[in-house]
Amino acid sequence: MERELLMTGIGGQGIQLAAQLLASAAVAEGREAMLFGSYGGMMRGGSTAATVVVADAPIEAPPTVGSAWSAMVMHQDYWVPTRDRLRDGSVVLLNTTLFSEPFEATGWIVVEVPATDIAVDVGGVAAASLVLLGAYAATTRLVRLESLTDASPRALPVYRHHSLALSAAALAAGAAHVTPGLAPAWTPSVVP
Repeated sequence: MERELLMTGIGGQGIQLAAQLLASAAVAEGREAMLFGSYGGMMRGGSTAATVVVADAPIEAPPTVGSAWSAMVMHQDYWVPTRDRLRDGSVVLLNTTLFSEPFEATGWIVVEVPATDIAVDVGGVAAASLVLLGAYAATTRLVRLESLTDASPRALPVYRHHSLALSAAALAAGAAHVTPGLAPAWTPSVVP
């Protein structure tokens, strides 16, 4: 089984870090993962996107997928291209703190998370993408929360290890905000 995740937002929100954490956690749990990150010409304020593909066998889809099973949307500015690539039944997590446009959720499982507000409450607005990632993990059960927390030291550069406690708190706060298992469970197609 393969699951695809499209992640989008504006530069500086942590999309690339969240994608690295998810891919690293999936690999640590014994699955295959591919990651493709892209961002505009500006480091902060421009578009940023990442695609993560997780599978229980060698991955057949390239990390630049035409359609996806799920999405994490940190900001409304780059939502439309992501929306247009979702399949019926997709799981969509929205950062409602920064998503103010009307949202039509026809045929998708939509989980609204005020990720930026929660990140501020746990100690840092920069952790908003990790809040949404924690909510994603709890909703989809694609990876365990503990695996994401354990992946943080591998994904963060050494000079950012002072923020490991904030990362763990943000992941846990996001997971606590949602109903666990709202989306169809990860069911491996290959039993090891």
